[in-house]
Amino acid sequence: MSLVVMKFGGTSVEDPTAIARTAEIVAGRVAAGKTPVVVVSAMSKVTDQLLACAAAASRGDRTGALAISSRLRSRHRDTAAALVKEQKDCATLQAAIEHDFDALDEVLRGLAAILELTPRISDLIVSYGERLSSVIIAQAFRERGLDSVHLDSREVIITDSQYQKAIPQDAVIEDRCATRVRPHLEAGRVPVMGGFIGSNEAGITTTLGRGGSDFTGALIGGALHAEAIEIWTDVNGIMTTDPRICPDALRVRVVSFEEAAELAYFGAKVLHPATILPAVRKNIPVLVLNSRNPTNEGTRIISLAPHCKTPFKCIAVKKKLTIIDVVASRMLMTHGYLKAIFDIFDKHQCPVDMVSTSEVSVSLTVDSNDKLPAIANDLGKIADVKYEGQKALICMVGEDIRGQHGIAAQVFAAVRHVNVRMISQGASEINMSFMIEEEDVEEAVRSLHAAFFQNPDPKIFDVEARQAATAKV
Repeated sequence: MSLVVMKFGGTSVEDPTAIARTAEIVAGRVAAGKTPVVVVSAMSKVTDQLLACAAAASRGDRTGALAISSRLRSRHRDTAAALVKEQKDCATLQAAIEHDFDALDEVLRGLAAILELTPRISDLIVSYGERLSSVIIAQAFRERGLDSVHLDSREVIITDSQYQKAIPQDAVIEDRCATRVRPHLEAGRVPVMGGFIGSNEAGITTTLGRGGSDFTGALIGGALHAEAIEIWTDVNGIMTTDPRICPDALRVRVVSFEEAAELAYFGAKVLHPATILPAVRKNIPVLVLNSRNPTNEGTRIISLAPHCKTPFKCIAVKKKLTIIDVVASRMLMTHGYLKAIFDIFDKHQCPVDMVSTSEVSVSLTVDSNDKLPAIANDLGKIADVKYEGQKALICMVGEDIRGQHGIAAQVFAAVRHVNVRMISQGASEINMSFMIEEEDVEEAVRSLHAAFFQNPDPKIFDVEARQAATAKV
């Protein structure tokens, strides 16, 4: 059995046209002798609107919450009607949609009464996006000749009870895949599941966090020992940098798991960072593909990528960061001082991106959020503290950066006109990072891209696409 897990993001299932295109892609895999499991996100922007519903209801705005829900109900009903023409099947599907929205509205009314949006209730509300899209898509596949079956992900993706960022229980998921998913595959059916959502052992709905649909695909792929995990999105794969900043950005043909994980964490939007983990454990290739351009080969992520003659493969950017400076004369080398600092960040569940130390100070970078005043208050009990927002991290990812003589000089020569606040090199063999002002990001990225991607290695980068684009001009 040549099993492949195909995860389709929100833009790949955003409307009837996109869903029909997705059905064609899956049918193509079946025709090629593949055995697919399909994982789908909510339709584009639906999760954001469900969060808006929840926020409105928690403020007591029942009318506003139900109005958003009503618009979402109409969108899903219209999508179903456009995709499923057989009258009986369409009626059954519409009844399922009505049932789910009736249940959602009951939750919103209750929330508007109690005025307390707990993580558990939030997970329940946002779960409706994937629950609805997967039901609609499974029926749309059947309408187009695919022997498809809908599976509720909450029966397969079993997690702990950390609502909004639940941790999957790998052994249980592997068992559920064997008993709930594999029988359908052996019968020649195409299972369709919603990503992002799961449940704890008590059956209460949980979510894996934003972007968790990728994670769902990887978990299913790992549990079923898939041949490949395909992440279908609306771009041709991982690019050397954001094409909106650099129109001449190149598609990267192949990267290592380690490189992809660094890029995902430091701002590349194509992948969710946790996606890589189940694939790494089982050594399953991950392909990033474009549902709007399915003939493009995309980017292949494997355990060990071929050698690249170009110093860097990608430039990632992470914005909305804050630098926190902690200054305490004669305290830095005191036993337990650094632990005391990081205990405070742990207390507030605030991850740190970069750390730099001097004789009397520690500088750290974190995502800008509403916890910063409380963090600064706690840090102020052991040191003098100040923090500055509107910073950005530039992350240069490549092969054996530490072993390349003079590479740092080349990087900082390229951005000599930009004020660099913090630098990190040496913590990773494949990553060089530095902090700058947000307003300088585009200029810095363009300068770096011009410096390092003028003569890219054609084995690693899609040079032909750049040449074709240049020829058209």
